[in-house]
Amino acid sequence: MRVGVIDAGSHTVRLVVADADGQVPLPLHTAKRQLRLAELAGPDGRLGDRAVGELAAAVGAAREEAARWGVAEPFAFATAVVRDAPNARDIVRAVRERTDVVLQLLPGETEAELTFLAARRWMGWRAGPMAVLDIGGGSFEVACGRSRLPDFAVALPLGAARLTREFFGRHDPPPPAAVKAVRRHVRHRLRDVAARIRWEAPRTTVVTSRTMQQLARLCGAAPGRHGPFVPRTMAQEDLRRAVKQLRGLPAAERARLPGISPARARQSLAGAVVAHTAMKLMSIDVVTVCPWAIREGILLRTVEEGSMSWWTAPPGDEPRVPGQRKPHPGLGLDAIRTQINLAN
Repeated sequence: MRVGVIDAGSHTVRLVVADADGQVPLPLHTAKRQLRLAELAGPDGRLGDRAVGELAAAVGAAREEAARWGVAEPFAFATAVVRDAPNARDIVRAVRERTDVVLQLLPGETEAELTFLAARRWMGWRAGPMAVLDIGGGSFEVACGRSRLPDFAVALPLGAARLTREFFGRHDPPPPAAVKAVRRHVRHRLRDVAARIRWEAPRTTVVTSRTMQQLARLCGAAPGRHGPFVPRTMAQEDLRRAVKQLRGLPAAERARLPGISPARARQSLAGAVVAHTAMKLMSIDVVTVCPWAIREGILLRTVEEGSMSWWTAPPGDEPRVPGQRKPHPGLGLDAIRTQINLAN
């Protein structure tokens, strides 16, 4: 069985096609198209006609490519840049009308659970009690647990692109006061989550996402060309120095640094502030970089279930949105209550 995933994120639309006949999905083909939706979003996060048109074109092309690899109905989802847009339903409707692809709007907690599943399978049980940190363009997902799925999962509106837009505006580089404001904001929003992670005292903390991978490279981790099996870590002290380095440079000069891509150069500072603040508040000295994240989590769930039945769209073929999802049976009531309290 071949399965495919289309991931519509804040910077790219990515396609992964995998062989799902075994216990582990084996990638057969990957492709990405630069989109930069985060840069096209309005001050309130709304995506205009140009952004929606480019999104639809990229999703349509990804579906056609998936079909050429034997996947007729890839699982397509959009991250926070679409999910949190004021016109999210209009965006999903437009994409469906133009491509016949239904973009699922996974709640942030679901993204955190799927990412945790992927990280657990990659790291193995020797990782012990594990925390996972994932900084996206629009949200920051945190999960922690001792088993296959997390006991605790939450998504906070602390994505690198979102904070860059809200606090830095067009300033490049931003003034010191703006950087301090971001740190204060992140510290306030992370306070309760950090207390939970400290209480859990994970044996291993894993980071995923392109933002984290690029920051780790800036902090001295091996480059991507060395392959996914090379151990990569990032120390809090190295990240502190990276924040100091990034805040004094405009985006064009950041893009010349090791690991920092031109597409993510502008938001790299906000991402570094979130990552460093989180590690400091959670009393985490070193994190391990994991190459698997949400796309692999979706593929793993599909392999386990033998189909996409683990996620079913509501009647009318409308995408799921936050508030429609039933709690995962693997989560206890205490974790669910914690998620609700943190979201309020």
